[in-house]
Amino acid sequence: MISSKSLRPLLVLLASILSPSLGAQESASAGIRVAVFQGPGVSSTVSELIRDLQRSPALVVHRIDAGAIRAGKLESDVDVVVFPGGSGGGQGEALASEGREAVRRFIDRGGCYIGVCAGAYLASADYSWSLHLLDARVLDRKHWARGFGSVRLTLRQEAQEAFAVDSDHPQVYYHQGPLLAPAQRDDLEDYRELATFATEVRKEKVPGGVMPGTTAMAAGRFGKGFVLAISPHPERTEGLDDVLPAMVQTLWLRPQLLLP
Repeated sequence: MISSKSLRPLLVLLASILSPSLGAQESASAGIRVAVFQGPGVSSTVSELIRDLQRSPALVVHRIDAGAIRAGKLESDVDVVVFPGGSGGGQGEALASEGREAVRRFIDRGGCYIGVCAGAYLASADYSWSLHLLDARVLDRKHWARGFGSVRLTLRQEAQEAFAVDSDHPQVYYHQGPLLAPAQRDDLEDYRELATFATEVRKEKVPGGVMPGTTAMAAGRFGKGFVLAISPHPERTEGLDDVLPAMVQTLWLRPQLLLP
């Protein structure tokens, strides 16, 4: 018997081939179910993130709160969960231990996780409130509030192709996201570095020379599922409107492009 999860990617591929004039009912039945976390610790940038995700007819996007996650809605209603910018600590504490374990269980059983900025902090294995999905720690935690502005990345070729980015050194908006490095934990698989920071953002009294070369984007496996952590904000960068939908579709349909 073919499972519903096995059928859904085939339906999504068919939906992407057919005309975008598909009715809402047909599109919804074929789409990848994407839940965006909404609640304490989430900034107003969530509206920009949802706007970008809704650009793709292959995605069915809705919001989910901590209560629904604790009630098991991820495993029954979701393929990919996205945690947006804001405060990683605020989001982790809003989930509470029961909600954090529900997210881990969802990924372990085959779901996918995408974390942007605060969501990348949340995916790390570095805080009591983090999800410990990715074998990553945060460098220079003392100066996490580094500032904000445009930063240049060095993007691996496979990520450039998978995410439809037209440059291997794109400029992306940065707002105090984590500088990631391997945590070297035995209980988690090593992550794959997809992008590093080529330039830096820092405000007064923040040491320079720390940011360049550190991990800006990382992918990893967790149980049967997949994790993608993105420190900067593609959804707040002009010209990168289609990157987040491409990330969702790659992680759900073709994760082997990032994690061969």
